[in-house]
Amino acid sequence: MTSEPSAGASAGRWSSLDRPPLNAASLRRALVTDGGLWTSLEVVAATGSTNTDLAARAAELPEGAVLVAEEQTAGRGRLDRSWVAPARSGLFFSVLLKPGPGVPAERWGWLTLLAGVAVANGLSRAAGVDTALKWPNDLLVGVEGEERKVGGILAERVSDGVVIGIGLNVTLTEDELPVDTAGSLALAKAAVTDRDPLLKAVLRSLEQGYGDWRAAAGDPAASGLQETYAAGCATLGKHVRAELPGGRTLTGTAEAVDTDGRLVVRTAEGAREAVGAGDVVHLRSVR
Repeated sequence: MTSEPSAGASAGRWSSLDRPPLNAASLRRALVTDGGLWTSLEVVAATGSTNTDLAARAAELPEGAVLVAEEQTAGRGRLDRSWVAPARSGLFFSVLLKPGPGVPAERWGWLTLLAGVAVANGLSRAAGVDTALKWPNDLLVGVEGEERKVGGILAERVSDGVVIGIGLNVTLTEDELPVDTAGSLALAKAAVTDRDPLLKAVLRSLEQGYGDWRAAAGDPAASGLQETYAAGCATLGKHVRAELPGGRTLTGTAEAVDTDGRLVVRTAEGAREAVGAGDVVHLRSVR
């Protein structure tokens, strides 16, 4: 059985047998079900940014809309960084979540961390690869003994909800990596690099985690999210440098993730500071 080509796909997009298009019809049959979280799933051949597109339509869409692009031409990461990858070399998608009045708005910030846990769990089950979390939203894999970034998550508030964008490098080769600190599932020797089962596993994992969190009114402790995130967070215990808004930097040991999802850093002087926003760099341990 052949896969369904993405919307608008040209004949040239079939040229790589190693990178077939996603089977949109099969994905919808598997994921868009009565009573489930996912209410629609659209696959487009290319777009600037799935987050931008979904955010623009968020007010008219129900919760659970999923937008997937075979290629992003203006993908965005945190701190306005670009996210560029060859067509069909990864998973680039956004989902619309609307926690509603049952979850206090101050707990919505946990959705970024929840998505990270869901992706890591989904990849572990479907691809047999260990994925660690770098606070707050990077996904790491091991490539020949090195810690490499394989994906990232970007959450954006919209009128009545949150759009969460997820980007994962799946089949990128060493020569295709944008920077030498990046990696891919293929380079991490994942057992599966077929994007269809990977996307299914990640979205099912996200649906389960979101349901548990929402049932607990977004309480990270009661839902088990805080404990699960900490268990999979490679940042904890590391010597780090946090580059904070305003140009300030903070160096110390990452000790914990608090109830607000902030990274708690202990400095050499023994002071503890909670970091809610910024760029965290893992440093080599000081002997």
